[in-house]
Amino acid sequence: MGAEWQFCGRLDQKPPNGDWRTWLVLGGRGSGKTRAGAEWVQALAADAGERSDLRIALIAETLGDAREVMIDGVSGICRIARRFRPEFEISRRRLVWPNGAVAQIYSSEDPESLRGPQFHFAWCDELAKWRHAEDTFDMLQFGLRLGVWPRQLITTTPRPVPLLKRLMADAGTRLTRMPTAANARNLAPGFLDALALRYGGSRLGRQELDGELIADREDALWQRAAIEAATVRFTGALRRIVVAVDPPAASGASSCCGIVVAGLETSGRAIVLADCSVEGASPAAWATAVVRAYRRFDADRVVAEINQGGDMVTAMLRSIDANLPVSTVRATRGKFLRAEPVAALYEQGRVAHAGRFAALEDQMCDFGPDGLSAGRSPDRLDALVWALTALVIDAAAEPRVRGV
Repeated sequence: MGAEWQFCGRLDQKPPNGDWRTWLVLGGRGSGKTRAGAEWVQALAADAGERSDLRIALIAETLGDAREVMIDGVSGICRIARRFRPEFEISRRRLVWPNGAVAQIYSSEDPESLRGPQFHFAWCDELAKWRHAEDTFDMLQFGLRLGVWPRQLITTTPRPVPLLKRLMADAGTRLTRMPTAANARNLAPGFLDALALRYGGSRLGRQELDGELIADREDALWQRAAIEAATVRFTGALRRIVVAVDPPAASGASSCCGIVVAGLETSGRAIVLADCSVEGASPAAWATAVVRAYRRFDADRVVAEINQGGDMVTAMLRSIDANLPVSTVRATRGKFLRAEPVAALYEQGRVAHAGRFAALEDQMCDFGPDGLSAGRSPDRLDALVWALTALVIDAAAEPRVRGV
């Protein structure tokens, strides 16, 4: 590890002593966990000798995240490397150091890409929001087999997903916690005070700022284990697809337009295909996102809630695509009462997810009779409820002509 980092890095950003296979860093936003990962990888490559066959896996939620955060980000490997700098071979998706050490980047969207390669070390970033976390992590373990003592570093903001809970309980794991406040000297003035004022003491604040693993609410309509069990590799045909929209009450950086895509199998099971929600978007921007999702999934219809915008919602959508088929819905019952029948569909095994949708699942598992614990609007969840209501609940209530 470089002399400069040895001097300026915090103790909680340095690898733990002793024998371990997994170094698990649970950190808040901006806590310095990415810098810890980049420095660890850089030190491994630099200490590998003049002629090295060292192989390292760099895994993120997407390939874009791997490049923008782990490699080229403000605290990424290429930004913190000093005299011993690696070359980023974009076409081959890898870093190569002057001594021959190689770090290859992978995405949780493609677990099978880890079938075959083998490594001495691995750095996994934001594991708690990986798309196919279990499959990707399993494939990595089979490939982490080179050298005397293969090791892996996991840096993530915690979410109570089953994989993370198992790693925390594993005897081979060394756990480090990094609250955002520990990195205050490198953050913008007033940042911590502003977030503490808004989120201090809330479940969201404890998770995103303090790096705490907050368990599911006991009174929540959904539990993570059940959602995990309902996550499938979906490749079949769908007889109907809808894009549901929950428009924000107002524009602004904190606003979110819930956009969820779901389809219906011939068997009658609903498949949640994507969470395309957008945050801080103008009306024109979120309407464009809706149309983009509609075209991407070749959907049959857009279902839009109009409580917040009335006819403006339909007008805005059709200003982007004049021929967009839009059905409007208006909420006449509270959010919890609307969500209960949809939660029952999950319990009956009538809904599956075609991937992991971390932000949506966070709302699902934090939604109780009094709403979200942070007091925010469950925009993504609302869109999910409208989509599944249109596909399953309302469809079942439609009258049918029976034979005589």
